[in-house]
Amino acid sequence: MSLSTEENTNATAYGSEQIKVLEGLDAVRKRPGMYIGDTYERGYHHLVYEVLDNSVDEALAGHCTEVIVTLHNDGSVSVKDNGRGIPTGIHPTEGISGVEVVMTKLHAGGKFEKEAYKVSGGLHGVGISVVNALSEWLKVDIHQNGKAFFMEFRRGAPVAPLKEMGSSDLRGTTVRFYPDHTIFTQCTAFDFETLVHRVRELAFLNAGLKIVIIEEKSKTEKTFAYEGGISSFVKHVNRNKNPLFPEPVFMKGEKEHVQLEVALQYNREYQENMFTYCNNINTHEGGTHLAGFKSALTRCINSYATKNGLIKGEDESITGDDVREGLAAVISVKIPEPQFEGQTKTKLGNSEVKGFVEQLVGEGLSKFLEENPSVAKLIVGKSLEAARARNAAKKARELVRRKGALDSAALPGKLADCQNENPEEAEIYIVEGDSAGGSAKQGRDKTNQAILPLKGKILNVEKARFDKMLAFEEIRTLISALGTSIGTDFDIAKLRYHKIIIMTDADVDGSHIRTLLLTFFYRQMNEVVTRGNLYIAQPPLYKVKKGKQEQYMKDQSEFDVFTTSMALQNLELKSAGKTITGEDLKNHVLNFSKKDTLLEVFQNEKRDPRVVRIFAENFWSTSAPDFNDVKGLEALAKDLLAQVNEKVVGENSVQVLEPKGDKKHHRIVIRTRHLGVLRKTYFSTEFFERSSFQRLLQVFKTVNELGKGSFVLFDTDKKEAILETSSIDQLMKFIDDRGRKGLSITRYKGLGEMNPEQLWETTMDPKNRVLLQVQVEDAIEADEIFSVLMGDEVEPRRKFIEDNALKIRNLDI
Repeated sequence: MSLSTEENTNATAYGSEQIKVLEGLDAVRKRPGMYIGDTYERGYHHLVYEVLDNSVDEALAGHCTEVIVTLHNDGSVSVKDNGRGIPTGIHPTEGISGVEVVMTKLHAGGKFEKEAYKVSGGLHGVGISVVNALSEWLKVDIHQNGKAFFMEFRRGAPVAPLKEMGSSDLRGTTVRFYPDHTIFTQCTAFDFETLVHRVRELAFLNAGLKIVIIEEKSKTEKTFAYEGGISSFVKHVNRNKNPLFPEPVFMKGEKEHVQLEVALQYNREYQENMFTYCNNINTHEGGTHLAGFKSALTRCINSYATKNGLIKGEDESITGDDVREGLAAVISVKIPEPQFEGQTKTKLGNSEVKGFVEQLVGEGLSKFLEENPSVAKLIVGKSLEAARARNAAKKARELVRRKGALDSAALPGKLADCQNENPEEAEIYIVEGDSAGGSAKQGRDKTNQAILPLKGKILNVEKARFDKMLAFEEIRTLISALGTSIGTDFDIAKLRYHKIIIMTDADVDGSHIRTLLLTFFYRQMNEVVTRGNLYIAQPPLYKVKKGKQEQYMKDQSEFDVFTTSMALQNLELKSAGKTITGEDLKNHVLNFSKKDTLLEVFQNEKRDPRVVRIFAENFWSTSAPDFNDVKGLEALAKDLLAQVNEKVVGENSVQVLEPKGDKKHHRIVIRTRHLGVLRKTYFSTEFFERSSFQRLLQVFKTVNELGKGSFVLFDTDKKEAILETSSIDQLMKFIDDRGRKGLSITRYKGLGEMNPEQLWETTMDPKNRVLLQVQVEDAIEADEIFSVLMGDEVEPRRKFIEDNALKIRNLDI
């Protein structure tokens, strides 16, 4: 993909002399968490964000229109833009190229001087140099002024000075890096979907900027470009929420170099979703821009309602909470000198922004309401409905408080409290049902573990207003046990347990109860989630016993590793003149065991897994067949049918289908009967490129590394061959049977199947247990998934099920 060669005629001069040096890089590798948050998944992906933000800053400055992010097969990632290119001239005080200054000097960049960047997200100048310091290698290609340049770094140090590579008619910068896994020991690969979220967000916030993200391994490419900017963003947030009116309200303005964009739209749901940004940085904690928006919104709607006689009676009033019910809004400010709380940039502190936002939103929204009376009445009506529900909820809250149901001093009778009154040391298990609750109460450590059993499924709060929620007994019990109260009275400081652990069965009902509880916490006690107080217990799926020894395994993967390790003790595999032992042999066996899972996906699609397997075996070492070669496709289809040894099913057992609709290539269809069911197995270019089929090809590629011909399993203790076969399937079955031999295997479906000692040992003992902490990595995605799965709209939920149903395995119904 080529980048634009067009020069920006209005480009401001940007040279090495504009880069200001503050200090060096020494501390970065010693304390990387200070610069990127952590050295786990979040920090790993933050490296990409830092490089990406530099390209977007070029777009903010008006010099970049396209950015390409590529996840390469070797685990590296590259970010390519068509901006001005990092300065390549010699820095006047450092005596080295501008590229080397930017890449090796902490707090060095062009964003301290406003001639180069009027507005930018990377304001502290640590981004790209930190990425360089934390990368095993980093390579930068620059095209500017008709020339191409290249420079390479290893763990932050230059391999050689900047080198001129020749002439070029392109412009821009490409940074490609591979994170240093001596620092990032827990995370070894970039997650495509995680990066897609950030890329989509940046495309929304920068109208007209095109960002392409490519994953080479799965051959997936996604392009994001939104001419509608943040209005498109609001539509995206509201797309599954039944909006009150079709087009978002959009306001835009500038004052003293501060630029503001606001888009808002109401929906028929009960939650507010407001996303605030400063210079493309998501200010999760809000700040002065959010405060100004809230103030203007409340004042405008109240003023319009009063002026037009829509508020009836002195008892009726609209508060800020009322006007934000069902609101989706995006507030984006761009400021030359923003004041953030540290490098994490989660809260904006510029005092002058509040008044500007309040003025612009006040004028813009008032004008919109006056010019659109039908929409204005819908908005006011929504706010008044929320106000009436708030009053009803207040009465309900007072009623239940008088009864003591929300009073933490009157704890629910079913709660088995702990002895420790220090919230930091106390934890509460929310347990499904009385049976599991009884085992948990007997098995717990009474010192600091409280148990709250819940009966049945709690109310889905996504579909219920506050007053209806408080009428539900199990929810009142939960609120009372936690001690924080709820709604406007919510106080996180009164939380009685700093670890809240959801513990449900590993079946469908358990998953549903867990989802209902997560919905409650996310919507009604969001601070519990964001502060990291919420956890999910991970009870084991298997208990394996051999003789007097017992071992618990949390999932199928751990079970497979265990049985495979047992099977391969004292064994080596001889094949095609090679001898494979130890970890290499175990990895080969575990790799091939993925075959059945992958083929099951195609079987669920009514394809014949035998035909799919043969197709994969034919093409694991080559590219896809030519789907425009009709005769070649006919021959291939007949060959596949012959290899599966299937009798002809009707006259059209093998067909080549012409392109139809948006299809560009021919397809083949093979009709067979498998397990008594007619199967139509289609093959096409799209099928070949599917990630699930590509994974299947990878399995067979690894299998073929073992070699063709006879497989001999040799027992090194007995010094004899215990199996000789030419079938990889027979080899795998023998190994699986050997791994299970002598084992007593229990598969748990429910917590109630464990006695108190087992529950303590596997799930509650801090020395042995595994807890999954609930975190919100992407607020937009989290809101969307709750709306889709738990909201009123049926169609989005149906589509979600259709898209994801085939990914489910071991479904207990």
